[in-house]
Amino acid sequence: MKKSILTGLLSITACVSVAASVSAAEAYTVKENDTLWKAEQNHKLPFATVQKMNPAIDPKNLHIGTKLRMPDTYTAVEGESLQDISKKVNIPVKKLQNTNPNVNPNNIQGGSVLVLPQKTKVAKPKKKVSSTSTKAPSIPAVKTVDGKELAYKHTLSSKATAYSAAPEENGGYAGIDYFGNKLKVGTIAVDPDVIPLGSKVYVTGYSFPGLPEGGMIAHATDIGGAIKNNHIDIFVPGSPAHVNKFGVQKVKIYVLK
Repeated sequence: MKKSILTGLLSITACVSVAASVSAAEAYTVKENDTLWKAEQNHKLPFATVQKMNPAIDPKNLHIGTKLRMPDTYTAVEGESLQDISKKVNIPVKKLQNTNPNVNPNNIQGGSVLVLPQKTKVAKPKKKVSSTSTKAPSIPAVKTVDGKELAYKHTLSSKATAYSAAPEENGGYAGIDYFGNKLKVGTIAVDPDVIPLGSKVYVTGYSFPGLPEGGMIAHATDIGGAIKNNHIDIFVPGSPAHVNKFGVQKVKIYVLK
């Protein structure tokens, strides 16, 4: 499966003013030896957020001193629900969900950063009424693999293709993933809006020589122009002709904690 990766980009740094849990958008200045990916990761933004905010900017040809727009964000507090955040920032729940497809609305973690679709004012928090009731602790889902239990956040039914280390399948770069690491068994390319980059997963359901039988723990460290939605690309050692025999297979993915 032919892929494209963004490497060697210039990135951006800036100061973000914070009021309560809302960060107001400011212009970011491109500096030498920065990357778009670093900026998004440092501010916990979903992949490609900066590109979406700046459609006229070529991420492969950024110029030092260029001013980039950044989104308003909200940093969730432990125990908050999407409904709580919706009231604080005066944005409908549905609109928040559409703007943050990578956030699980039923399991928002403290410290999670949500992109806001418009400028907002934070509502003053209401005084909490003491209550003797307590929520039952959540029990993590687990999967047993070779006698070991793997705790996972959720599962995905996905289609899988395969790619080799050939330059023509990696945007002209031979044998490296999006982060510049050497491709190896267990490397997969994903749509970061579905499976965040850096995620650790367990993949099962495939069958192909050169891959562990039954399933394998993999790391989402690559992307591809053709990898969208519930579709992953699995790295397989060998020639493009050999890897191409993998075809399209149905797999189940456990996104691990």
